[in-house]
Amino acid sequence: MTDSPPPTSDRNRWSQAWQQVWGKLRSPQLPLLELQKLTNWFSVSDEQMAEILTGVRAQLPTTEALLLGKPQAGKSSIVRGVTGVSAEIVGQGFRPHTQHTQRYDYPASEVPLIVFTDTVGLGDIQQDTEAIITELLADLEPASQRARIFILTVKVNDFATAALHQILSRLRQAQPRVPCLLAVTCLHEVYPAAVENHPPYPPELPEVQRAFEAVQADFAGLFDRAVAIDFTLEEDGFTPVFYGIEAFQTAIAELLPAAEAAAIRELIAGGVATQLGSLYREAARRYILAFALAAAALAAVPLPFATMPVLTSLQVSMVVLLGQLYGQTLAPSQAGGLVSAIAGGFVAQTIGRELIKFVPVFGSAIAASWAAAYTWALGEAACVYFGDLMGGKTPESQRIQSAMRESFQAAKERFRDLRGDRSVPDAEL
Repeated sequence: MTDSPPPTSDRNRWSQAWQQVWGKLRSPQLPLLELQKLTNWFSVSDEQMAEILTGVRAQLPTTEALLLGKPQAGKSSIVRGVTGVSAEIVGQGFRPHTQHTQRYDYPASEVPLIVFTDTVGLGDIQQDTEAIITELLADLEPASQRARIFILTVKVNDFATAALHQILSRLRQAQPRVPCLLAVTCLHEVYPAAVENHPPYPPELPEVQRAFEAVQADFAGLFDRAVAIDFTLEEDGFTPVFYGIEAFQTAIAELLPAAEAAAIRELIAGGVATQLGSLYREAARRYILAFALAAAALAAVPLPFATMPVLTSLQVSMVVLLGQLYGQTLAPSQAGGLVSAIAGGFVAQTIGRELIKFVPVFGSAIAASWAAAYTWALGEAACVYFGDLMGGKTPESQRIQSAMRESFQAAKERFRDLRGDRSVPDAEL
């Protein structure tokens, strides 16, 4: 459920930071002024956040896919097929970009792996085709290191494509190096009445083959590869839902640079979710460590219950920052609710942590180690929650709380080991 143990370099970093904090905590009493200094030492800034996001972005090949097609031609279905997210999330994810385009960054706008730009209004006779072309060309002008691809979606039985033809001709003339994939969609709309489900791929039905060839002839010279697909919804009753996804994936691989093609291939197969999750988790741990150590400093104050409000505020701030890393903006009140939901089963242990401070010297040391482990586990669980949202999944509270429990057990051992002092007894609170 939890990720593999962090590498040795991380453990060394934790050890050095922990030893600095532990030296402060060995004092029988920690002055409040010193506590404030420690808290400031472990604070994180917008500059640090930007640096981490830049590092994550640098490791990910990003592709810009310009989707061209009429409404209901299957553009959103292609997004679903590539990313694996639900139709509702695709619809919510697109946002206005210009007057005639909308954008959907996956998995997050801060660190996108693929950027879909959807043209709206194509095929509407009231829309100004020239204005659409001008906006698209302007959007393609800025210098970018990202790989780009045009994906032209045309329904298999739609031959009223003059506006599409005009737009694509201008785009290809202005950007001849950007490859174009012609995706002919909605194959089931020309199936014979006796065919109730998808035949083996590729479909050898004469009705499909004739229509597919006619669409290709209509756009001859304007595309580099053509693929016949039929991406439907589960309730439509066709299986597989993403009919022709392998052929679509192969066509993408033939048109994009190797790194970008591999990323999309893994994205379709679900492998990028693991890779991306690891990158984000590594970035998040830099924050979690800082907050865990600050929590230890706060919890070491030998006054039972006096520091609980400040410690809770610190943990809420950590969740807010982790949310920003994963592309989720939370108000402090929302983050507080999330903390309560994730850590609901730790209330008794939290009270026990404060009560143990009545034990001279050792009590504060144990409370500090426990607070560090608890804060670490809370951060790890929050990453599971935000990772699910980023991947288009509905977070499962049981799985998240289970991740926190496992992380807490591992973190207790980790911070006890890093402390380098076995004179302080362990406690199962």
